[in-house]
Amino acid sequence: MTASIYLVKGREKSLRRRHPWIFSRGIDRVEGKPELGETVDVYDNKGEWLARGAYSPQSQIRVRVWTFNKNEAIDVNFFVNRLNAAQSLRDILAARDGLTGYRLIAAESDGLPGITIDRYQNYLVCQLLSAGAEAQREVLIEALQQCYPSCNIYERSDVSVRKKEGLKQRTGVLHGEEPPKFVTIEENGVKINVDIVGGHKTGFYLDQRDSREASVKYVNGKRVLNCFCYTGGFGLYALKGGASEVVNVDVSQPALDTAQLNAEINGYPVENAQFVNADVFKLLREYRERGELFDVVIMDPPKFAESKSQLVGACRGYKDINMLAMQILKPGGMLLTYSCSGLMDNGLFQKIIADAAIDAHRDVQFIERFSQAADHPLDSAYPEGFYLKGFACYVK
Repeated sequence: MTASIYLVKGREKSLRRRHPWIFSRGIDRVEGKPELGETVDVYDNKGEWLARGAYSPQSQIRVRVWTFNKNEAIDVNFFVNRLNAAQSLRDILAARDGLTGYRLIAAESDGLPGITIDRYQNYLVCQLLSAGAEAQREVLIEALQQCYPSCNIYERSDVSVRKKEGLKQRTGVLHGEEPPKFVTIEENGVKINVDIVGGHKTGFYLDQRDSREASVKYVNGKRVLNCFCYTGGFGLYALKGGASEVVNVDVSQPALDTAQLNAEINGYPVENAQFVNADVFKLLREYRERGELFDVVIMDPPKFAESKSQLVGACRGYKDINMLAMQILKPGGMLLTYSCSGLMDNGLFQKIIADAAIDAHRDVQFIERFSQAADHPLDSAYPEGFYLKGFACYVK
């Protein structure tokens, strides 16, 4: 018999607006003894059925909702339907942008809480981030095999957030073949080598695709500094856009080697690119002290805030690094700057850039806003799905 969750009076309002999370403080009582990840029915304080979700006793998010349809069972057909719905959107985007790599499932935003799936050619790379996702592992794999019979399935659930759900990290083949060293994808006419097994996240930062394409219009004939370049995404688009010089900086030599390889497989002028192994914070200060200047600086750092307790420190980090970037820009230069910290909202990030401009003694105008790529949709009931934000800044 399915266990039941009854909410504190008044706590059902967010569920009636179809928000998919139920926090521990919103639960009045639990009937039955649900195990980690088990599917439970959710009722309001008067006993009216509201939703069906996955129970996670160790997480502050105690239930993640699978469905608001009482007649919808959480079985193979459920996952097949969600996958097909998500694929319909991706088909449009793949045709529009020439994609052979994209995010297929964006967790709650695609109605599958705690599940991220990226597609690279014929490899599906899964991250199962919640207790419910873990409990439905075999059912999900069966659904993927039904929907994508020619695809290999690989798991990259090697993320710290699983610990909050009482789960250990896992990686490995779920179906089919082990990925090769690189799977080559294409976006907007640019070829990119993806290391599924050893790369960041699931192998590549698909969420910056639209921003990479937007950056092309700022780089023609310019000297470009690409900070935290990873495998060269923004740098490739800078070469594509006719930059006179592109300096790619990262602390990972393997990532830099892949960045150079990516430039070569596209036939871009590698002689116009540098691949610098350095700490970005230190290198920016060295450039400032030497008086070295750039026309365009691209600032795409890793997430600085994993929790609310880290947000103040993250603000300092973003302010410092953007101040330094402004100080090495020529008058009339462009700063393309981003934050992937979901806890930092758009307004706060804009204020940080404004404060950095004051400290850099530069006048700055915001001329364009950026967000995550279209295959990372934002569901209307789940504003937390918005995490990536950025600005094109004209620096006087």
